[in-house]
Parts: sequence; structure tokens; C-alpha cells
Amino acid sequence: MSRAVEWWDKHQIPLYLAAITTGALAGLAAPQAAPALEHTINPVLALLLFATFLAVPMAEVGRAFRDVRFLTTVLAANFAAVPVLVYGLSRFVADDRGLTLGLLLVLLTPCIDYVIVFTGLAGGARARLLAAAPLLMLVQMLLLPVYLPVFAGSDVLAAIETTPFLEAFLALIAAPLAAAAIVQALARRHRAGRITEKITAGAMVPLMMTTLAVVIGSQIAAVGSQALTLARLIPLYAAFVVLAVAVGKLAARTARLDVAATRAVMFSSATRNSLVVLPLALALPAALDIAPLAVVTQTLVELVAMIVLVRAVPRLAREPHKVDTPMPTGR
Repeated sequence: MSRAVEWWDKHQIPLYLAAITTGALAGLAAPQAAPALEHTINPVLALLLFATFLAVPMAEVGRAFRDVRFLTTVLAANFAAVPVLVYGLSRFVADDRGLTLGLLLVLLTPCIDYVIVFTGLAGGARARLLAAAPLLMLVQMLLLPVYLPVFAGSDVLAAIETTPFLEAFLALIAAPLAAAAIVQALARRHRAGRITEKITAGAMVPLMMTTLAVVIGSQIAAVGSQALTLARLIPLYAAFVVLAVAVGKLAARTARLDVAATRAVMFSSATRNSLVVLPLALALPAALDIAPLAVVTQTLVELVAMIVLVRAVPRLAREPHKVDTPMPTGR
């Protein structure tokens, strides 16, 4: 078992790309399986987040929550700088209300779930980002109704329900986090808890692969059916990732954050809450039925981008080189 864990830890990037490819091929070959796969997204994602949270000591999360500079930087990047970028990108599809609304829904809402996983893979401060997750969720719930009428028209709020935000927070953050805290407490006293920690840590890569394959497989056929229309969004979503990473780096540098925190802000700025806002998009009127597919298209672009960023962000935000100084010689 330990050899297998070492092998897939060493080869995680190609394994994730293989999972994305497998999910895409399966979804295209058997589009009738999409509804069943879609129902498995939240349970699989909850397991992945449980494993992620279990690897982060709760005491470390408590300390991170008191890091006011980091929390302020994440909030400023996501809710002050990024919306300006999003508004500019949305003007390129302003002629199509469905595409515009789908783009705004997904790009105005920072991710609170698998961003923590990718941040950890890139050597970022995942505990601090985990501590920021409740604030990110609360602020996006409060500000989305403010930004949408400004960017898309005053009548847009009547078509949107906010209940999925609360449901997603409870299912994908609160429940896995509570379960991880219980197992960590158990591990301090009982062997069963320590065994659970070890097994779960070893399962991280397969869980991530499963999540990627399920998300892609459940949505790829629907996106393919509207490929020509949705193709307009692909360069916008790709541009968003590049520009948002730059925004995150600039914000972190301005705040003089350390390298791990800088990487976390970069990932938080670029990664969006697509799995949470998808139910919002699905609840829109039939006249806007392209909006959910616009959200899903962002997911597909983002997952590929995250694989790239796991390698790119550590190079963009590097640890400072240590210069060896010669020892003084006595005369």
C-alpha cells in the first residue's frame, strides 16, 4: 500500500490529466449516465474535502483565523479587484444575456472547496485558506446580489435563489470539517483514529482523480451540445485565470505576505465556486438555459488550469534563495 501511495503522489499531475481525459471520454460515450454522475459530485467532493481537512491540524486553522493581514488580502483580491476584471470580461458577451449571467455568477464567487486541495499541492497556506472559507462564503452571498444588478441589470435578482449557497456550505465545508475534527480528536487517544488518518491521507490522489472524472463526465455532453455558442467563453475564462493569478500575486506582494500565503491568495483569486453556483444557474428560467452550461464550461477550463497552476504558481511565487556567506578566517 505504501509503495502505491508513493507512486501516485509522485505522478499526481499526469494522473489528474488522465482522470480528466477519462471523464470526458466516458461522458461523451455514455451521455445518458450524466444525471447519475451529477448526483455523485457532492458526496465525492465532500470526501475529498474531508481528507484535505483531516490533513490540516485544527489548531493550525485556529491560528490562521487570527491572521488578519492574510484574510484582508484574500477578501480585497476577491471582492474588490476581481469584480473589476470580471466586469471587463463580461462585456465581450454582453449581447447574450444567458452567457453574461452564467459568466458573472461563476466568476464573481470565489471557490471555498477544492481550491484548498490545489493550494496544498502547490505548497500554499491551505490552513489559512481553510480558515478564510467561511468568510469567503458569507461575503459572496452578501455581495452577489449587489454586483449582479450593477453588471447585468436590476431585474436579474428575481430569477435567482440563494438557498444552494447555504446547502453547499453545510455539505461541503461544515460537515467534512466537523468530521475531520472528530477524527483528529479520536486519533490522539485511539489507534482507530490514527489508522483512519493514515488511510485517508493515502487516498487523497484517488479521491481527487475521482472528483475530476465525475465532474467532467457529468457535464461534458451537455457542453458539447452547445459547443459553438459556449466557445466564446473559453478565451475569457482562460484570460481570467491568468489575470486573476496576477491580481492575487500583486495583492499578496502589496500586503507583504510570505510565500505560502502568496500562493494561497493567487489560487483563491483564480479559482471559482462553480459547483456551488451551478444549482443557482440551473434554477434560472428556460430563456436563460445557456447560463448553467456557461458555468460548467468555466469548470472544465478551470480544472485544466488548476493542473497547470500546481506547477506554475510555485515558480511564480518562490522561496527566496539563501546565499551562503563565507566563514570569516582568523589571521
